[in-house]
Order: sequence, then C-alpha cells, then structure tokens
Amino acid sequence: MRSTILLVALAALTVSCGKDWLKPKQLSTYDPDETYVDAAAMRAALVSCARNARIEYYGDNPPILTEMLFSEVTVEGVTDKSGPPQDLNLLITPDGANLNNADRARIYFYYSEGYLGIKYANTVIGRIDNATYANREERNAILGSAYFHRAMRYYRLTQQFGDVPAIMKETLEPKLDYGSTKREVILEYIKKDLDSAKGWLSDNVARGEVTKGAVLHLLTKVNLALGKFDDAIESANALINGGAYSLMKVPFGTTKKNVIWDLHRPENKSLGENKEGIFMVIDRFGDGGFDGGMRIMRQAVPLWGTNINTPSGKKGTNDNTSVPVVLSNLYGRGIGRCRPTPYSNYDIWTDPKDLRHAPGNWMNMEDLVYNDPGLNTTNDPYYLKPLQLRNANGGLLCTDTIRCWFGWPHYKIFIPDTENSPMQGGHTDWYIFRLAETYLLRAEAYYWKDDLGSAANDINAVRTRAGCTGISAADVNIGIILDERARELYFEEPRKTELTRIAFLFAKTGKPAYNGKTYNMANFSESNFFYDRIIEKNVFYRTGIVTNHGDKYTMSAFHVLWPIPSNPIAANAYGVINQNKGYVGYEKNVPPLDKITD
Repeated sequence: MRSTILLVALAALTVSCGKDWLKPKQLSTYDPDETYVDAAAMRAALVSCARNARIEYYGDNPPILTEMLFSEVTVEGVTDKSGPPQDLNLLITPDGANLNNADRARIYFYYSEGYLGIKYANTVIGRIDNATYANREERNAILGSAYFHRAMRYYRLTQQFGDVPAIMKETLEPKLDYGSTKREVILEYIKKDLDSAKGWLSDNVARGEVTKGAVLHLLTKVNLALGKFDDAIESANALINGGAYSLMKVPFGTTKKNVIWDLHRPENKSLGENKEGIFMVIDRFGDGGFDGGMRIMRQAVPLWGTNINTPSGKKGTNDNTSVPVVLSNLYGRGIGRCRPTPYSNYDIWTDPKDLRHAPGNWMNMEDLVYNDPGLNTTNDPYYLKPLQLRNANGGLLCTDTIRCWFGWPHYKIFIPDTENSPMQGGHTDWYIFRLAETYLLRAEAYYWKDDLGSAANDINAVRTRAGCTGISAADVNIGIILDERARELYFEEPRKTELTRIAFLFAKTGKPAYNGKTYNMANFSESNFFYDRIIEKNVFYRTGIVTNHGDKYTMSAFHVLWPIPSNPIAANAYGVINQNKGYVGYEKNVPPLDKITD
C-alpha cells in the first residue's frame, strides 16, 4: 500500500514539474527605463543624493567627526577603551578602513557613500533625455543638480584619498577593472560640469534643493583646488555679489537674541529672511530619516555628568532628568567624543568682543554648577555653586580632563530634543555651505595671489559681523584664514578635506608657508603643510598625550591622505586601484590614468 502511494506521489510530482509548477513567478519588476520617465522620477533620485549627503552630520558618531579629528581643531575624546581613532599610526590602515562603526574612524563611510552618491547622480545624468519635462529649463535644472551632487562627492574624495576611480557613467553590470585617475583630471572634469550647471540653476528653490549659489560655492572650492585663483575669485564674486545671499548682521527670526545665536537656531536656519544659508540638509521630526535626531550634543558636549568632584571630595554632577536641577535640559547629555584641542578651545579666542565666544553663546565648564542631589542632602556648601577644576591645593577635581572638561559653542551645539532623555540633540536643519565660508574662500584666493588687502577685507567681513576688531593686510597668512575658519565653521566644514586641499596647493605652487617651509609634490606624503599645521597646533598629537585607558595620540605625515579601504582594492580583480603612500599595498601601484575613460 505504501509503495502504491509513493508511486502516485512521484507521478503527480512528475506531471506538476512538467507543467512548470516549481517555476517562480515574478510579481513585479524594476526597469529603470520605465521608472525614470518624467521630472518627478528624476527629482526622486536627487532626493536620494540629498539624503546621502545628510548622513554625514547625523546619528551616533557622525562621519564629520572623522574629518575633524584629522585636523588641529579636535581629537577623538572617548577614553575608556581602545579602538576609537587616537593612535592613528596604529589604527589607520587599509584593513582598518574597511570598518565603519561608532568606535572607529569613518573612512569607509566616505569612500562607499561617496560612490553611492555618485551612483545616484550618474543615474540621473545618464538618463536625463529619457524623461519628459515641462520645458528645457526644467530638464537643465535637474541635470545641473545631478552635476552638483556628483561634483561634491568627487571634490571630497580627491581631497580625502587623492587619486581615485573616476566613474562618470551609470554602471549597468558588474565591473572589476577599475583604475585610479589623477586627482587633477577629476577636478578638471567636475569644474566643466559646474561651469555648465551654474547657468541652469536658480536660487528660488525650496531649502535643501541645489541652488545656483551652492554650485558657485562648490565651484570656488574646485577652482582653488586646481590652483585657478582668478577663477575662484570670479565664482565667489558671482555668489557674494549676486543679490540672493548676504551675511546676517542683526538679530532675526523667532529668537532675536544676537545674530550668532539666531543664525544657528533650528527654527531660523530655513527661514526666508535668513539669507546666509546656501546649501543645507533638512531634518525634521517625523520625517523618518533619523530616529533620535542629530545627537550633536551627545558628541560635542563634555561627559560632565560623571568624573567631576567638589572640593570637598564628593561626586559633584548628575546628568539625569530626575534630579531637582536638570542641567541636561540646558546643555545636553554629552559623552565628549568630539574633544576640542586647546587651539580651538582657547588659543584662537583672542578678541574679547567676539560673539562666538561670548557668555551665553559659548559655554565653559565653570558655567555649570554642582547639581548632584547628594550634595543637597548632606548640606554640602558647593551645591549649586560653579564647577571648579582644582581644589585649593591645586589638585585636580576632574578625573578625566580629556573627556570631561572643555568648552563648546553652545549657540551651535544646543539643539532641543524631544525624543531622548536626557537630551542628546534633536532634529534640526544643518548648513553644508554658508556665505561666511564663501568670504573666507575668496580671502584664500586673494592670499594665493598676494592680494593681502583684499584678503583682509573678506576676513573682516566675517570678523566684524561677530563683533571682532578687523585685521590688517600685514596680518594675513594662511594660518590667520584657518583660525577664522575654525572660529566660524566648527562642526560645519570638513576640516581635513580643506587642510589637505591647502597642503596640495603649497606643494603645487612652492609658495613659502608662514612656518618658513616650502613643499613639493615629490615627497608629499613625507612632508606637507597638513601635518606641520596639525603638529604645530594640536598638542595631543604633538606630545603624544595618553588617555586614562593607556592609548596614545599619534599621527604621521602620510595621513594627509586616507588609505583606500582594502576591500574595494581586493574586489577589483582585473584592474588596479592604487593605494596611498605610507600604507600597505602602495608597492603594487601603477601609474594613474591621465584621462577620464569611463
């Protein structure tokens, strides 16, 4: 009986198989040719580009922190474990660059997300004429926006990694024979794209969309990177004098406290009356993009809730929300990951009238008070008194001054938070390009041309808006410009990118730097302005400060360029993606391509 049943089952299976019973039936298909058919579909692809750009500033350990720690303005402040990038000589390797988590440098993010943004842009560019538009102007505006997004990624990649693969077309099938293309060739290519795009875009668009001003601002950076200083001045002039943008100089918006505070309030950044924001990322509560918000206070505020004692030897601070005096609602619950150096915390603040360092805008640890409820119950005399770093005998009252004791720009960092308790930093729009930087870029172009009077005028436009005394032409050098960038653009500019760009220019031009040194491209990875500037200003890397956990801060000259992650190199079976000098794999390099072949 069982054998009969088995034979019937096999026969039925045979018949069913003969009728394709097991053949999968695809319920739907994705066909790009049927998707990118109109302007709305193309704009949806551009939204992907914008969301890709936004990730740099948001979430836990946002990638922008990696840009900042490879500089003179900050270091990685987590001091209770190994792994966070402090000993750069040990940790920054091609294999290490494959890692992309909260406790490592986010180098892989920049490489992979850079090319992801390029992929999105290439899809629009390659299919631009497959879609229908209301008119030619709509088509060109979409194409110009895609050119901008691709150019922005390549500008960053060429300053972070140097020579990289140049992928200028949509990739429709697996490709394993990429080669590295010379940095200057890529920059020349994207300059042409931006020169076209500047005539196609408008400034009368919704916040978060690509503006003509954004194209001109990025074009100024690309022109500088190429050493085309007259072109950089021309593109900056078109932006500064174009009428759509201006520096905000008086209180405005919903706060009207002071212009520096108002400029960085979440509710003011996208207001129509704010004429300073050129290109922004948009983040609003409930949009689904980033649960928990920006979390900037978590990153850039000290870990003040622990490790700080009173002069009487008792635990002094508490960052919980259940205590009588809730300091975390005023300043946020920080973990001190973005630790400013003495250079950016103290040295650059030389003008007592500077609003960016004024009480209320800038916070020092002494502005906080001892709030641990245990002090109140024991009638400790220091309860609700200002914090102190040392006792009467000069002994430290903070057990970890790297992570727990430093100042911060409260006007920029304080983002009210309705999702996290204690507050970590909620949802807010964020500036990627702002007109203050355009002035400083033009000042730099004038510096390279030795027009120091014009450079001083542009620096003073930013300085005097902040209430500072102006400088003279005799004061101008690249260090002065970098100081002003550090004061104005903290947590906005990609500091490593800009320092490397400047280092390339010193090597390319042979112009003596303020330190008396000259540089050249022949030994760029061994001697460069990037490293000399950081070692001059960043005491952590210069002296090899050691954390409580025993990790030493180190850096080398070859960190001017990041390592190409080893995974993309290994996966490129039929081509050679070059590795940067100083890292394992450099010995396998071949001459980079001197033209765009893809």
